[in-house]
Amino acid sequence: MGKGIFVTGTGTDIGKTYVTALLVKKLRDAGNNAGYYKAAISGAEQGPAGELLPGDALYVNETAGIGETVENLVSYVYREAVSPHLAAEINRQPIDFGRVEEAFKRALAKYAFLTMEGSGGIICPLRWDKTQHVIIDDLIKRLGLGTLVIADAGLGTINSAVLTIEHLRHREIPVKGVILNNFHPGDRMEEDNRKMIEAITGIPVIATVKKGDTELTMDAAELAALYE
Repeated sequence: MGKGIFVTGTGTDIGKTYVTALLVKKLRDAGNNAGYYKAAISGAEQGPAGELLPGDALYVNETAGIGETVENLVSYVYREAVSPHLAAEINRQPIDFGRVEEAFKRALAKYAFLTMEGSGGIICPLRWDKTQHVIIDDLIKRLGLGTLVIADAGLGTINSAVLTIEHLRHREIPVKGVILNNFHPGDRMEEDNRKMIEAITGIPVIATVKKGDTELTMDAAELAALYE
């Protein structure tokens, strides 16, 4: 059985998929059997044959050179670019978390290091109907995973990163580290953002990512040690 980690973000379009691809690529380039899984993707584009294309999963699959089949990368794919719970309601296709857990466990059995990517931020509803109320953090708890928090390096990130970390702590979900995306080395504000996130939360900023980076600037062994 492999080890896993959950990648969440401080909000939507923060760069989770971009950074996740670099995480998996770093592990694979170091010779590790590393894979990827995502429970649900909304906002999928339509392919030439009318099929829905799970862009996030396909991007990680290609960038990291995983070579996995689409059905093993993601369990639910919705066209509408809305929260998964609403997309599920629109399509009358609610997420079955038993199915998600089974898919996750299959992936965990196949890969030594499995990176699971979330949808939106930590308070992203996955299902909200008469049967169940499930938010991203509920799924993380169910799967027993620790987390990496992806945050933008710019203005406002201290607030959003600290609030995300404090919520995870409230739910007793381990936070392994923060990665700052869209980082500009030497920028006084962004360097201070990194320092203040660490000072307030005690959680390390384990890496920074610049726009266009094709490699993650951290040691692969140190990254692998964060998976449990």
